[in-house]
Amino acid sequence: MPRFEHLQGDCKTDVLIIGGGIAGLLTAYFLQQKNIDCILVEKNSLCSGVTGNTTAKITFQHGLIYHKLIKSIGIDGAKAYLQANEKAFEKYRTLCQKYECDYQVKNNFVYLLNNRQKIENELSALQKIGYSAGVCENLTLPFETIGAVEFKNQAQFHPLKFLSAVSKNLRIYENTFVKEMVGNTAITDYGKINANNVVVATHFPFINKHGLFSVKLYQHRSYAIALENAPDVGGMYVDESKTGLSFRNYGDLLILGGGDHRTGKKGGNWHELRDFARVNYPDAREKFYWAAQDCMSLDEIPYIGKYSKHTNRLFVASGFNKWGMTGAMVAAELLCDLIEEKRNDFAHIFDPSRSILKPQLLANGFETVTNLLSFSTKRCPHLGCALKWNDAEHSWDCPCHGTRIDEQGKILDNPANGK
Repeated sequence: MPRFEHLQGDCKTDVLIIGGGIAGLLTAYFLQQKNIDCILVEKNSLCSGVTGNTTAKITFQHGLIYHKLIKSIGIDGAKAYLQANEKAFEKYRTLCQKYECDYQVKNNFVYLLNNRQKIENELSALQKIGYSAGVCENLTLPFETIGAVEFKNQAQFHPLKFLSAVSKNLRIYENTFVKEMVGNTAITDYGKINANNVVVATHFPFINKHGLFSVKLYQHRSYAIALENAPDVGGMYVDESKTGLSFRNYGDLLILGGGDHRTGKKGGNWHELRDFARVNYPDAREKFYWAAQDCMSLDEIPYIGKYSKHTNRLFVASGFNKWGMTGAMVAAELLCDLIEEKRNDFAHIFDPSRSILKPQLLANGFETVTNLLSFSTKRCPHLGCALKWNDAEHSWDCPCHGTRIDEQGKILDNPANGK
């Protein structure tokens, strides 16, 4: 990745973007293409968070989501969600022709271990919204499934190679931590930034007084290992279950993902992946391992738009539900339209101020109340929840909102806002 200096002194800009991951960088890139003055600030280095740890599948098949969307937001809403992500996919296809980023066309499969009816329900939903998907019965996976829903001609790429090229000529300040916002003025250790518009693309939104994101979001951890001398599975695979396994190849490596759990809870982590590889790929050797953390919304749709109903020039992009590649592209294009006060046909689908009356709200509330009332000497600096020890990663994790802190007290993942 290219490197950038920290901010030195006060400055002004039309648009300030806080957060140097893929959502923030794509937004800055598109604004620059439109000759709109823009500054991006990142408290560490570019793509040092979730973007650097993604498995980088570019697809508009986000699990078996379309049957659920028809039930929650209707056929027109589900169709709009598909079209927004399909448009984002096409934008990647165009841009990736300009930059060397290991872009490869691959079929995507969402497989199931049981309940064949879910496949039928998803195919019926896709037919209703005008998309033709297939069913694959024989998968190149080392265990039995009952089949998979297949989207042909999706893609995978190397996001850091792509973003390295995208970010080179942008106005960026790294190691520039926004301590607080006073209106649309960002306060940092090195100066103030006055902006007409502010985009918060910090993974979990850090401004607590607007938007109710502390009740609308929770975080989920995912783990991955890269294996040498493992087979080429020929496509991209993900289990329909949130706690299942995912597969895709990169070069001569097989990337195996899984072991997922809500942050602050117990889960399979790397132990589950290593046990699976030991049994199913006995000749393989682990070369790399890593983990990532995703913000999950109440209804499996990202929050993209005005931070709240009362913040006309403060915007947000969050809650990508583990589908941050297309989600980030949707966000970048939608936010640019909002900043330019242009109509966007998909804005209502992703509106952060939509109804929060969803079953997940009760689960989030239960976790918050339980952990606020739990005795612990280790408390989260975000809202005071009890922290839980993560033995696999040697960190203190918050089950309420996903903050993670290392043994020395350094914040590893927000929403707790610190260096």
